[in-house]
Order: sequence, then C-alpha cells, then structure tokens
Amino acid sequence: MVKRIDMEVEQGGTNEVRPDFFREPPVKYTGGDLPWQWEEDGLVATRTGAWAAPGCHDGCGVIVYTDKETGRFVKVEGDEESPYYQGRLCARCIALKEAVYHPDRVLHPMKRDPRDRGKADKWERISWDEAYALIKEKFDTIKAESGAKAVVFHLGTGRGTAPYMTRLQYAFGSVQYAYMLSGNSCYVPRVGASNVLMGTYTVPDCSQNHHDRYDHEGWVPPKNIFIWGNNPLVSNADGNLGHWIVDCMKRGSKLVVVDPKLTWLAARADLWLQIRCGTDAALALAMGKYIVEEDLYDHEFVEGWCYGFEEYYEATREWTLERASEVTWIPAEKIACAARMMAEKPTAVQWGLALDMTMECLAGSAAVIDLWSITGQIDIPGGMVTVHQPFNIQTWNPPDPAECLTLEEQKQRIGGEDFPALKYSGVVLTQADMTVDQMLSNRPYKIRANWIQSTNPLSCTAQEPNTRMEQAYLNAEFNVMVDPFMTPTAQACCDVFLPVCLYPERNGIRSIYYHVQTTNKACEALGESKSDMEICWELGRQWNADMWPGETLEEFFTFTMKETGMTFEEARAENWIYPEYHYEKFRTGEQRPDGKLGFNTPTGRIELYSTLFGQWGQRPVPHFAEPPYSPNQVPARFDKGEYLAKYPLIMTTGARQWASFHSEHRQIPHLRALHPNPEFEIAPATAEAYGVRHGDWCWIENHLGRVQMKANVSPVLDPSTISLDHAWWFPERDPEDDGAGCYDTYLSNPNVIVEAGCGESGFGNNCKSHMCRVYKCEPEEIVGDTDMDYIVERFAMNEELV
Repeated sequence: MVKRIDMEVEQGGTNEVRPDFFREPPVKYTGGDLPWQWEEDGLVATRTGAWAAPGCHDGCGVIVYTDKETGRFVKVEGDEESPYYQGRLCARCIALKEAVYHPDRVLHPMKRDPRDRGKADKWERISWDEAYALIKEKFDTIKAESGAKAVVFHLGTGRGTAPYMTRLQYAFGSVQYAYMLSGNSCYVPRVGASNVLMGTYTVPDCSQNHHDRYDHEGWVPPKNIFIWGNNPLVSNADGNLGHWIVDCMKRGSKLVVVDPKLTWLAARADLWLQIRCGTDAALALAMGKYIVEEDLYDHEFVEGWCYGFEEYYEATREWTLERASEVTWIPAEKIACAARMMAEKPTAVQWGLALDMTMECLAGSAAVIDLWSITGQIDIPGGMVTVHQPFNIQTWNPPDPAECLTLEEQKQRIGGEDFPALKYSGVVLTQADMTVDQMLSNRPYKIRANWIQSTNPLSCTAQEPNTRMEQAYLNAEFNVMVDPFMTPTAQACCDVFLPVCLYPERNGIRSIYYHVQTTNKACEALGESKSDMEICWELGRQWNADMWPGETLEEFFTFTMKETGMTFEEARAENWIYPEYHYEKFRTGEQRPDGKLGFNTPTGRIELYSTLFGQWGQRPVPHFAEPPYSPNQVPARFDKGEYLAKYPLIMTTGARQWASFHSEHRQIPHLRALHPNPEFEIAPATAEAYGVRHGDWCWIENHLGRVQMKANVSPVLDPSTISLDHAWWFPERDPEDDGAGCYDTYLSNPNVIVEAGCGESGFGNNCKSHMCRVYKCEPEEIVGDTDMDYIVERFAMNEELV
C-alpha cells in the first residue's frame, strides 16, 4: 500500500539548507496508493491527522466520517493504514464528537471592557473584522508608545501552533515568546541540554522512522528500554507513542522503569527502580561510574566521538553505589543491574518531565545523555536515534527569530541576556519566572498586553497562580485569548476572545520527527470559529504580509513545506511522506549541516565535558543538586526540624491522566465520567497513619497554602510520597471568582502549593518534589463530588445539537 517516489530537491535559492537543519535525502516513501477521501456506507471518510484542538501533540492518524448529505461530523476512527500510528487511539480522540458539538464551545469572537474582567455576563459578540481591528489598534498603539517588546505572546502545548503564533509575533515585531511554567520546565530543558551536548535531539528507535515499521530489514528491537521519569502509555510524550513500548516488549525488549510510582509498565518491568523524587541525576551519575569502572563502556565510540571522557569520569567518582542508594532510596544492587543493562546493545531511553522538573535539570539531563553516549547507543538500530524536522517544515518549531527580527530586537527577549543557556541552546522562549516578575513589577518596563493562545496558565502551568500569575495578567491593560472553550484564564483575565475550531474543521500540516502528513478538513467549522493557523495568518498579514507568502492559507502551507517539492494539495494526496532514514549519520557527514563528520557541537563530538556550559559559567560536567524541599533540606529561611515535622510527606504532581490532556477535556461528558474528581494517591500505611480512607476529601497543605482532593488509597507509592492530579478546574461551577478562582480553579490545583522559581541555568523547577501534610476536610469544608447530573445534562445537550 506504500509507493516509492524518487525526486531531486533543487538546492540553492529558497531551498538552500539552513544551518539549524540537516540535509534530507531525495528519496521519499508515501501512502499515495491510498485515497485521502472516499465514500463509505453513505458517509464521507476523510483521512487526516488528529492534531488538536482539542488534545495533545501526537497528531494521530485518523479517519473522520461525516454525513454525505449534511456534511456534519459523525465519528472518528483510527487509521490502521497509517504506518506511524497504526490505528491506535485514546479515549480523548474517540470522544471527539462530544467536543465538536459541545454546548459550551465558544463560536463567535467576543469582547468586554477590561474593567469587567472576571464577569461572565459582560462578554458581547463581535465580528472578526471588529476583533482584528481592535487588537491591531491596541497592539499598534502600545508598539508606538512602548515598543513591540511590551507585548508578550504566550503559547501552551499541543496544537502545532508554535510556528504560526511566533511568525505572528515576529510580524508584529515582538521577540517575547513565552511559556508560563517556572523554569520552562517541560521538554525544553531536555531539548536544550541535548542541543548543547549533542547538537541534536534523540529518541528511542521503535522503528518509527521506517514506513514498513517492524518489518524493516535494518531495524532491530531494543534489547532494553529504560522508561525514565514518565508513563508513555498515558502521556505518549513528545511524539513517541506508548504502544510502541508494548510492541517492542512483544518482540523481546526488556524494561527498566525509573519511577516513584508502580505504573502498569513498572509492574511488568524486568527492573523497577522506585526512585526518591528529584534524585534522577544521582542515579545516572552512579550508573556512569559503574559502567566506566567495570569497563562496560564503548571504547571505540568514546575515543572517536566523545569529548571530555576523563572529566566526566572524575565527576562521577564520588557516586558510589552506596552513596547513590542512600540518596535515591534504590538498593545498590539494583543500580548496578541497571548500569549493566544500560551498557547492553541496543538500549533505548524514553525519558520525561521528571528530568525537567528539578532545579538543576540541565545537569540531570546531561547525566542521562552521557549514559547512552558512553555506551555507544546513538543512532544505531534499536538505540537512541537522532531526529530533525522532515524537509525543514515549520510545523513544530518556531521560525528562527534571526530571519525576522533585528539583532537589537532579539536582545529584548526577557531573560535572554541573563541566562546564556536559554539564549544559545536553541530555545527561543523568554525565561518564564522573569517574565512573570516583569509583568508584576513593571520593571524594567511595563508589559502592557498579552496574546494567550492554546494555553490556560491559571489552571495548568503557572506556579503560585493565585498569587502571581493572575495578578500578572490583570496588571496588563489588554489581553487576548485564543481557544475553543472559555477557561479560567480567559474568564479571569482577558478582554477579547477568539474562538478556535477543532481539527476536523480545518486544514494543516502535521510534521513530527520522522514523517509528514496533512490535516484535512472534513466538515465545516461550527459558528464563526477559525483555526489557530488561520487566525495567525489573517492577523499577521495585516502587520507584515511579506512574512506570509500566498494568497490563501493553503498556499502558505505550500510555502512552509517547499523543500518537499510538493504543494499542500499534492502532499495531501500522498497521505504521508517518509524520507529515507539512515543510521549512524555522524559517520557520513549527515549529522552536521556543513557535511563534516561528527556532531554539530563546537568540538564536533558529543561533549561529556560541555565547552559551552563552561563558557556560560555553569559546571561543564553533570552533577546532582538536592531538591530545595526534601526530607534532607529546606530553604534556610525555615527551621528545618520544625518544617519537616509539620510537612513530613513528599508531594509530586504532573502525571497525565487517560481522560484529559492537562487542563483540557474537563467538560467532555464521557471523559469527565472516567475521572470526575481531582484525586491524590496515597499508600495504605500512610492513609491509616493520618486517619484517611479511600474516597475521603482531604486537604494537602504546605507553607504556600492548601488544595482539596479526594484520596485514592493505593499501594503504588512509597509511604513517604503522595501524588496529586494536576491542572484541575470545574467548568460546571461558578465562572466568577468566589474565593477559589474562576470555576474553582485554585481549589484543587496543586500549583497553588508549588513554589515558583528556577535553577541557576534559568531552566527547571521543583514541581515534582515538595513537602506537605495531609488531613481530612471538615464536613462543612467539602465542596463535594462532581455533580454527575451536570455530565448527563451536557451529554443530552450534545445529542440535541447533533
């Protein structure tokens, strides 16, 4: 069902290879033997990519079915022909119909007076022309008076919006691209560390690079897979799908799971390392020491392709198995076993946010990168394969600001001149904590307006949202929200609301590390909603039309994918496009833009000793830093004994749930029924000690405040540790602030009790290791279980709309 096309891509001119992207071989594999649209049983079937809204960043291959006569959405199914996704879908995708026809979708642009922020009945419907004119007038006035730097553009995760929103802000003239999570501590630190040490990013080789997947003659399954600090079956993080791990297990791969929680994968692992939260770097350093001293490292790879091996080994020497065991709470023999398994070939590592959510996350990520480097796992079948955007398509990463802004404008990025690692590691974000500080303090200048797209910081990402983030937004004179649903952030803080359509209602391009696929419009957008891309394109052309070539959005898509040699329509007819994949590109010159052998680093090698970190005043080799709040230490402003006596439990948060993508999907009936209330997991012995029974509503409290959640008594955690759901809000509750935030978003949001702040690099936050106490709510304090009548009512209203 897959055909091969040979095509010579013209080099030079507009197709000249940019220095931050790798050259692509001209051979491509496509699904052009399959239709992208057809009729089936009175329905029109449209093959497409499920890249949100709503939902995550995976863009699963799906078939959307619409009624032939009315064009209305009917259902969605997994596309079994898709090589990358192979027909698998999660509950969130299956429940798409409930999102499309949800009665609470915002379907028309709206505005209200900034003096009426927080008042739900003050929104008034306006036209798109009026909305664009109002935004342009406000932003242009601010630019004339204070410079474009006084407008910050905020983005979340999941919708493929980054290259469009950043192009919009560059067209306006602002460099302020913000993600409101302390220390930018989601994915970005791992990418930054990888770029610095390796000049690229790597992911586990689960055959996803090949159109023929597990039958590819050059691929072998990993002998061992480390699941480090994430649960990929639920999170499917960073374009790496959890079911691939199970597929590899069926083909003989063994698992090593590094996680404080006994997940489904941990229960089936050959080795489970139940780590103390926040101590991953110590584990990695001890494993590295063991690998070197037991002579398990890859001598050829280290000698030929690594820089600073002696300095790296010196950094590990203090990390004996005994010391690491004391710090991490993992038995020494298990650490040694994990080190031996890491050294076996091929071994892959699926890592996650646990590495990002420590204060010195770059050092922790470096310690793990060094493990797969010294064991020679890079770019081998079944190992850690290097990645890049196919054909330089800008559908994931933002365009290079150097192409759009002057050097002086680039220097205005908040935190960019304060944290060299942020400036030079390939990350174009502002520093999140400094951004909030400046929004609050008006120093060195006032942030006067915010564009907020596909993000809900008050409920999801921002630490101390009730005391910092909300006031930071309210301090601005003009805020715009772009989203499909009203959210606490929009209701509390915004003055204009632009409604976003859902993915069956739009066209687009889906390009992840390994392949290209178009998102194809299957039905008309409800109301006057528009896609994220269309909104940015229409408004952006008013500021700088030259940055948005083409007379239609589809022509602009063609521009962004020009290196494929195809138009958007031609790519859609091919369904998916796979460049031919080569292993060990560092040996052939394909890993560097200049065609030289090695890696795209200052030394041309993987830098176990980072020359760049050294230049930036950071430690050039990995190290471990004890979390600022832990059983071993607390900040000096507290009396350690008193603090730990009052708050004896380790608190972690941020784990994904099946029924939601962060703060999304809370109003979708079937998904909310799967997980109706915010919960925290607590070990049976701990629950008994505190008089808590399964299902009790409890307070989780520390020095910052307290949040209310329902106890899930389960033996999956160490008695020292509890795990809290994140990103909760309640669409069925009061949209106005009743003391717990709009829609009660502060009542059960654990970020209320997570301290803001970053590490010395500007990256990282202590999200997954805080201290707390637990006690039962008094009866009069309990807000109560989710009203299931609300769910039933919303589903009935949904059916009526359908």
